[in-house]
Amino acid sequence: MKTKDLLRLGVPLGEATRRATHFISRFILAGGDKTRLHDEVKVIVANPAAFAQDSLRGDLAKALLAAPPPPRTQPMKYRQWGQGLEPEAVMQMERACLLSIALAGALMPDAHVGYGLPIGGVLATENAVIPYAVGVDIACRMKMTVLDIPARELERHRERLARAIEAETRFGVGAAFKNRRQHEVLDADWSASPVTKQNKDRAWSQLGTSGSGNHFVEFGSFTAHGKIAGLEPGTYVALLSHSGSRGTGAAVCNHYSKIAFNQFPDLPSELKRLAWLSLDSPEGQEYWAAMQLMGRYAAANHALIHEHVAANLGAEVLLDLENHHNFAWKERHVINGVEREVIVHRKGATPAGQGVLGIIPGSMASPGFVVAGKGNAESLNSASHGAGRVMSRTQASKTFNWKRVNAFLRERDVTLISAGLDEVPMVYKNIHEVMAAQSDLVTVLGRFDPKLVKMAPSGERPED
Repeated sequence: MKTKDLLRLGVPLGEATRRATHFISRFILAGGDKTRLHDEVKVIVANPAAFAQDSLRGDLAKALLAAPPPPRTQPMKYRQWGQGLEPEAVMQMERACLLSIALAGALMPDAHVGYGLPIGGVLATENAVIPYAVGVDIACRMKMTVLDIPARELERHRERLARAIEAETRFGVGAAFKNRRQHEVLDADWSASPVTKQNKDRAWSQLGTSGSGNHFVEFGSFTAHGKIAGLEPGTYVALLSHSGSRGTGAAVCNHYSKIAFNQFPDLPSELKRLAWLSLDSPEGQEYWAAMQLMGRYAAANHALIHEHVAANLGAEVLLDLENHHNFAWKERHVINGVEREVIVHRKGATPAGQGVLGIIPGSMASPGFVVAGKGNAESLNSASHGAGRVMSRTQASKTFNWKRVNAFLRERDVTLISAGLDEVPMVYKNIHEVMAAQSDLVTVLGRFDPKLVKMAPSGERPED
């Protein structure tokens, strides 16, 4: 029997095919009837568990039991928001929708290429979590606090505001505090995963820091169009931050994505980064616990940044909002007419259930928006997490220079403390077009205009 004959009988490519070939050889050497081979393989494929302990057929049966379910022949249907999206990002979404565990999906208007699932990709799966569909920077999030600082401070005393940012967080790969911050997240169960247990001290040293890549801390002018969570309409000074779970989150992703890869060595190469962990498995449970902890840790990082900056300035907080992305949630959704519990991955996508508040930033020189979700079922209650890139970091560094960028920033009254050319405003999509493309996903409640921006200095490796 040839490989194509085995495939027709339902033997998947990879280890199962190799074990089938080995079984055929042993069957013939043992004096088996060659004319019965077709039926022999067919019976094993139909019920491999019945033959798992069989001395002759056991290896094939076990390989069949361990083989990943075959991908769909056609991608599952999903809805896309926005036009002219990066073709490779769309292709990544198409591939994700080939997975046997995929149940529903959506692609946001800020979509661009990521690892496995595109940034801006939303994927619901059945009782399984995909580490790379969560992302390397687990639980990356946005946080905004409106402060009782007079609005004129943004013009008259930017140096004072800049000093507060510089003093109360740290930027760059491996950035840490010499005098460590304290937070109750350190009292959580860090032994939930060997990775979090091993990295607890590292996480503590980086508590309250911002990292690199597209992470930022900035002051700006926030205009509330109506009453928001008790804040009266008007224009205020606000602090906005974007960062995640730092080096520990990356270590969790790297560890469990490798386990997922090894569990499914026969996944087609184009689906390799979408390897998953069953939530019924010990590894899946470990990852889920570690991911939850990284959510708490990322929230603690932001909490400390905002708490210390406010204290540095002697300011009171009038409004406190936050949301995260790069995460997986257990939610109930109607799939093919039936309500069921699914695992919703939002990689670079903002939760946007009915009335849920969120923050969607633009760039260092374009506005961000506070929004309320509309609970659109087709988007799996999701929206974009920002404007989305239009070019790679390498291309950005080749295309722009600081003379041009600084002139652009001056025109928009933005003071840049530090950043790399790979994060300048021109590398991002027009945020107004992105917001217009998702008007059925969110309602805009307020607008944030950046005035003072801090990101990692030039030359830092991106961690986002």
